[in-house]
Amino acid sequence: MAEDKKLLFKITGLKQWFPVGKKKFGKEQKYVRANDGISLDIYEGETFGLVGESGCGKSTFGRTLLQLYPQTAGRSIYYGRTMEEVAPKYVEDIFKNLKAHHDNCEKLQEKAKELRSQYEAMEEGEEKNILLNKVNEAERDADNELKDITALIGGLYTAANLDEVSQVYLKKYRAGVEKRDAEVKECEDKIKALKDANRSNPDFELYESYVDDGINLARLTEEEMRHLRRDVQLIFQDPYSSLNPRMTVGQIIGEGLKAHEMFEKNDENMQEYVLKVMEDCGLAPYFIHRYPHQFSGGQRQRIGIARSLAVKPKFVVCDEAVSALDVSIQSQIINLLLDLKEKDNLTYLFISHDLSVIKYISDRVGVMYLGTMVELCETEELFRHPAHPYTEALLSAIPTIDPNGKKDAIILEGDIPSPINPPSGCKFHTRCRYCTDICKQVVPEFKEISEGHFVACHHMR
Repeated sequence: MAEDKKLLFKITGLKQWFPVGKKKFGKEQKYVRANDGISLDIYEGETFGLVGESGCGKSTFGRTLLQLYPQTAGRSIYYGRTMEEVAPKYVEDIFKNLKAHHDNCEKLQEKAKELRSQYEAMEEGEEKNILLNKVNEAERDADNELKDITALIGGLYTAANLDEVSQVYLKKYRAGVEKRDAEVKECEDKIKALKDANRSNPDFELYESYVDDGINLARLTEEEMRHLRRDVQLIFQDPYSSLNPRMTVGQIIGEGLKAHEMFEKNDENMQEYVLKVMEDCGLAPYFIHRYPHQFSGGQRQRIGIARSLAVKPKFVVCDEAVSALDVSIQSQIINLLLDLKEKDNLTYLFISHDLSVIKYISDRVGVMYLGTMVELCETEELFRHPAHPYTEALLSAIPTIDPNGKKDAIILEGDIPSPINPPSGCKFHTRCRYCTDICKQVVPEFKEISEGHFVACHHMR
C-alpha cells in the first residue's frame, strides 16, 4: 500500500483526554481517556474503516483528527497542503526558539536514556514490567519532539551554531509569507551551504531523512485550521439533528460555500452549482426550497452528504453515516459514497460498528478497543486472519445464513472497563481468554506481524 499510494495523514500517538470535573486540592485530576495513543497512516483515495464497540472512541478520533476537539497529545501530520501554502505560526515559533526546542529535546532524550538504563538494570518481575511503560512513554515523547524539529531543519539539528540556523530559517519563513521570492532563494542557498558544511556529522543523514513537508494539524491556531476546513469535512451520524430546521436545502448546502468564499455574495452561479451538487447526490432540483422536516431519513442523509462534498474536500470523516437508516436505504447511501469517491478522488475515514458495512466499503480496517487501536490491516486480511483476540470475538459474532460456515461465537465476559480508570497493561486483559501476567502489567506494542498487518498483543495469534 505504502509503495503505490500517496500518504495523506500520518497520525502518531494521538491522545484525546477529557477532564472529569474540577481538580480538587491535593487530588489528581481525572480524565476520560477517549483516545489513548493511536498511530496510523491514511492514504489518498482509500476508504479506511474504523470499527469497535459503542463508546470505544471511534467518533472522538474522527473529530479530533479534524481538530474539532483540541488534541491532547501526539502528531497529526496532513499532506494535503504544503508548508509554503499554510505557513503555520508554530513553524515560526520553532525557528525563533530553535535553541530552546533543541535543549528541551536533549532533556527528553536524556530522561528516556536514564529510564532505559534503570529498566535494563532491574531483575525480571512485575516492577520491571511496570517501568517499561514509563520507558516507552518517555521515548515516544523524545521522538515526537525530535521529529517536530528535524521535520523543518533536518540534518542541521547537528549544527554547532544553532543561532545561525535559526536566523536563516526565520528569514526564509518571513520572506515566504510576504512573497519575497528573491530573498527566499537567497536563504535557500545559505541553507544548502550550511548543510554541506555539516554533512560530515555521523548523525546528519539520519536527521536529514526526517525532513517532512506535512503540516501538524494539532499545532495549528483556530484561524489556520479554519482555512483548512474546506479540505477536511464530516458527515454526521444523525440525519435528523444535524440539519438546521430553519434553513432550506439550498441554504444548508450553500452555507459552506459562502463561509469558504467559493462564491461572491449574490452570485447567480452559486444556485446552479448547488443544483449540480444535489443532482450528484441523488436529490431532485425541486427539493432546493424545501425544509429538512419534509424529507425521509435517507433523503436527509443525502442532504448532509451534499453539504459536506459541496466544498470539494480531499478527506471526509463518515461518522456512522448509515447506522440511523433502514438497511435498504443503507445500501443506497453506501453506493452513493462509493460513486462520489471514484468521481472526486475522495479519501474516507468510515466509522461504523457494523462489520458487514465495513467489509463492503473499506480498503483497510482499524479495530479499536477502549481508546486504543488493537489491530490494523487490509479488509480481506482482517476477515481471513484476525490476529487480536478482540477481533476474533467481533468476527465470531457476525450472523451468517451458511450452516457450514458458522463458527462458535466467542463470548466476551464482563463489561468494558471505565475509560477514566482503564486497567493497567493491555486494556483488553480483563476480558481476554489468553491473558497472562505480562498482559496485566505491560502495554503491548502496536507492531507489524506481516506486511501491512499491525497488532497490539503480547501473544499474537
